[in-house]
Amino acid sequence: MTGTNARPLHTPCDHEHLLELSRALERFGPCVDVVDDWGVRLAEVLDGGGRLLAAGNGGSAAQAQHLTAELVGRYREDRPPFSAICLTSETSSLTAIANDYPPEELFARQVEAHGRPGDVLVLMSTSGRSPNMVAAAKRGRAVGLQVWAMTGPRPNPLADVADEACCVDAQYTATVQELHLVALHITCAALDRTLGVGVSRTRMSNEDLVCRSGASA
Repeated sequence: MTGTNARPLHTPCDHEHLLELSRALERFGPCVDVVDDWGVRLAEVLDGGGRLLAAGNGGSAAQAQHLTAELVGRYREDRPPFSAICLTSETSSLTAIANDYPPEELFARQVEAHGRPGDVLVLMSTSGRSPNMVAAAKRGRAVGLQVWAMTGPRPNPLADVADEACCVDAQYTATVQELHLVALHITCAALDRTLGVGVSRTRMSNEDLVCRSGASA
């Protein structure tokens, strides 16, 4: 896990952990709208032959790999595979770049190699302050990619240099990462909905909400 800028006095445990997540969920609405829209636009990019690149450090690296796996494989229902590369999984490239170039080039060089104008670059960082993420975002924009960032609270350098950002308002790294996972699932569901795959959907009308609420009463 990578850390956020905030330094809490203690680690929330057991029910307090869930309480922190619940509080962050109450503030998560704006991010839902952002990442649902990402899924809609990503469907157009990938269905048109474009590519998604993703990267992160630590736990965020695992989530970046999760995202690309959902696209190359499937989210829920079967559909054609799409081109998606997790830059943190290229171990030979990573070690070669780390050995021969400054640390900030770790992902930026791969972005320049694999990205094409119009492709999407998703960068995940709980702090939004990792130099290699910021450098990758700048390189992505320079070569014509759409750069989307998932970070912790604003302000942070990655959100500032990305084209768009989903910034989770939570003080704990674990909480930010948990909601990043929710965000990437919403993105995948919106992509499938846009492509007409199965019944995945993330937007409900007020009538749907009322009916669902009444059914559970």
